[in-house]
Amino acid sequence: MTKRFGSTTALDDVSFAVRPGRMTGFVGANGAGKTTAMRVVLGVVPEDAGHVLWRGSPLDLTSRSSFGYMPEERGLYPKMTLLEQLAFFARLHGLGSEEGRRRGRELLQELGLGDREGDRLESLSLGNQQRVQIAAALVHEPELLVLDEPFSGLDPLAVDAMAAMLRRRAAAGVPVLFSSHQLDLVERLCDDLVVLDHGRVVAAGPADDIRRDRTPLRYRVVVEPDAGFLREEGLRVLDVDGARALIELEPEAAGDLVAAEQRLLARLTRAGAVREFRPVVPTLSEIFREVVR
Repeated sequence: MTKRFGSTTALDDVSFAVRPGRMTGFVGANGAGKTTAMRVVLGVVPEDAGHVLWRGSPLDLTSRSSFGYMPEERGLYPKMTLLEQLAFFARLHGLGSEEGRRRGRELLQELGLGDREGDRLESLSLGNQQRVQIAAALVHEPELLVLDEPFSGLDPLAVDAMAAMLRRRAAAGVPVLFSSHQLDLVERLCDDLVVLDHGRVVAAGPADDIRRDRTPLRYRVVVEPDAGFLREEGLRVLDVDGARALIELEPEAAGDLVAAEQRLLARLTRAGAVREFRPVVPTLSEIFREVVR
């Protein structure tokens, strides 16, 4: 899809998939186009070109009404009680009053706010208001979750509670798309990644595949008596510190990764005693810097 605002192209031929039962992390710098893409999916703003498909068919109002959306700008009512608030949003999605209250109570209990259902929203801390916002996105049992910065401002316990809730939804088959600047959290939770840079997708797919395709294969080894001899073995040695060394596998040798690792380990073993051999897995922050530079 493509979306322009005047002379600014916010989304430039953006394409990606969010799969059932998987959590997809949507990452990018400020202004990369994440929020705009989410708004197009939800129909808040129209695309200028392209289209969004849901289960293979173009999206319509009926489909979108089954989605759960949590905007970055919070949209709750400070004077309403928590339960009234959730029952109201449930009715907007077609649930009856009693069903909405039942679902609201269940969600508040799940989020650790069961004893606050009669409190006004404005009496809660910002972190607890955030929990109510996610409950509002979930109260109608959505078939897709689209969450814009859902973990912003949460303390570690609240992050764990919300993460567990999202994992349960994903395990039940619900596709989950969420954006976050907390890359360590995205790395911990997400099965798939979509990286945006200036309105373009620069990486997308399973997190492990992105790591493998975008980064060199490196291994941390500890050998005896000293790792200095490894350079004489014709290996690509990036760093040596006593018995420790960082080795990069030649790209052309990587083909069959398991076989390539075994060949490398065999070379090391012939040269001396190997005390440690492990792959160096790049962090999401490192991958992000590499793909957007």
